[in-house]
Amino acid sequence: MFEEKRVPDRQIRAVQTETTVRVYQAYSPEIADAALAKQTFVAPFKRDRMTWVKPSFRWMAYRCGYGRKPGQERILAIDITRDGFEWALTHAALSKPHRDQDTAAWKQQLKTSPVRIQWDPERDLHHTALNFRAIQIGLSGEAVDHYVDEWITAITDVTPVMRDISGLLATDQLHLAVKLVPHEPPYPLSDELAKAVDATG
Repeated sequence: MFEEKRVPDRQIRAVQTETTVRVYQAYSPEIADAALAKQTFVAPFKRDRMTWVKPSFRWMAYRCGYGRKPGQERILAIDITRDGFEWALTHAALSKPHRDQDTAAWKQQLKTSPVRIQWDPERDLHHTALNFRAIQIGLSGEAVDHYVDEWITAITDVTPVMRDISGLLATDQLHLAVKLVPHEPPYPLSDELAKAVDATG
């Protein structure tokens, strides 16, 4: 489990390699099966809607209720290029103004940016809010096209892991459940990128 006092308030944490970053999404079986077969998103996935990706496994578990919510029964781990991930951060607008950002400038950025950044309280495996945040990244327009056509390197079904964790929690075996959670070290950001997304670590 996280040691909360050592985690900065807004820090990107993710499964990563030298070339990729892992994000999560939850979908219906129809969308998930098609994506797994093609190793990218195809119909019935819709490109014209904002699609939110989440580097935090715990936050994804909270959002989909371990796959129990309708339309979110299948949880996918999507590995994307670091270049794509950082393009998204560079072209993003915050869902709320930056701490020292002019409101009018923020509103204009919100209208023109194809990516939305939101910082929500991180969750533990019981879905309790923690005292630091996890990043959510909303992709729209050209960002969705880049994501689907260029950034994705692999899609993996992690629904079984989510279900295993849920089952262990239901039988009061938290000590075993935490062992199934992927290790998500801090993602290194340049000073410029950290400022752009209002990160603090």
